[in-house]
Amino acid sequence: MTPSDDHSDPASSPDPILARRAAVAHWTLLANRIGWLLLALAVALFVVAFMVGFNPTMATLVMVVLMASFVLLAPSIVMGYAVRAADRADDEELHRGRRA
Repeated sequence: MTPSDDHSDPASSPDPILARRAAVAHWTLLANRIGWLLLALAVALFVVAFMVGFNPTMATLVMVVLMASFVLLAPSIVMGYAVRAADRADDEELHRGRRA
């Protein structure tokens, strides 16, 4: 998502569908960023655990952080594609309406 997207300010949109889509895009972007951050943390924890020796605490910590990243990333990636597809469909419909 770029700052020039239509999702910058949901309150300025009079259309409730566009406002809802903007809110979904915002939360999707946030979940995506946190998910990737957690994945990087899980990799870093794995490297540290590999260097100092695995113990049950480190293994559990790596697994919990890894699972948290998957829980955030999977839906946020799908929802991000859904928002972009809806935007693309709206743009195509708008362009079709201008040609007719």
